[in-house]
Amino acid sequence: MTLKTLYLCLAGHNCPPKNDQTSNSMDKQYNPDGFIPKHGGYERLISYRKAEIIYDGTCYFCKKYFSKYDRTIDQMIQAARSGKQNIAEASMASGTSKETEIKLTNVARASLEELMIDYKDFLRTHQLTFWSKTHPYYPHLTAKHNLVEFSYLTYQKGIESPNPEVSANVLISLINVTSYLLAQQIKTLEKEFLENGGLRERMTQARIEHRNKRT
Repeated sequence: MTLKTLYLCLAGHNCPPKNDQTSNSMDKQYNPDGFIPKHGGYERLISYRKAEIIYDGTCYFCKKYFSKYDRTIDQMIQAARSGKQNIAEASMASGTSKETEIKLTNVARASLEELMIDYKDFLRTHQLTFWSKTHPYYPHLTAKHNLVEFSYLTYQKGIESPNPEVSANVLISLINVTSYLLAQQIKTLEKEFLENGGLRERMTQARIEHRNKRT
């Protein structure tokens, strides 16, 4: 299954099969008689789950390959955290503001781009190789990205490799995949806004329907 197919086949922008606990949480906060649509459930987003792996992997990488007082540690971990947290915030904001959801999703993507540059800088300044698509490890890594079920354990061997070149390239590849997924989310959000409008349109429609019921 390709990344694009995986993305398109999942209903909640890029969600894997529903987790009952997450679904129940979303259902409890949803009012079928109101105008605010279901929102949240970011734990199911593939982009969030991969961003969480990137954050955990970045924490490991920074502690292993940078000196204790190197400012790069804080910068990289903050960028990784921003990527993860903004995906979650965008998901929670989606019920009331499509504009905010799009903005935060783009902030997440920008933060991960900043982080990727740091990893590429690390490879360059340490005379290590950046893996292109022709690298022999590339197909194996791509196969992992296309798995529907995955966790930190899926990438642990690469992230925690004793070879910093392997570790950095695995994390760069994860960032590339997550950035692609976020770009697809933004496209989907733009399309949804053009087709369905935002909160103001839903509020207006809800008032019209409410008045019609009373007459």
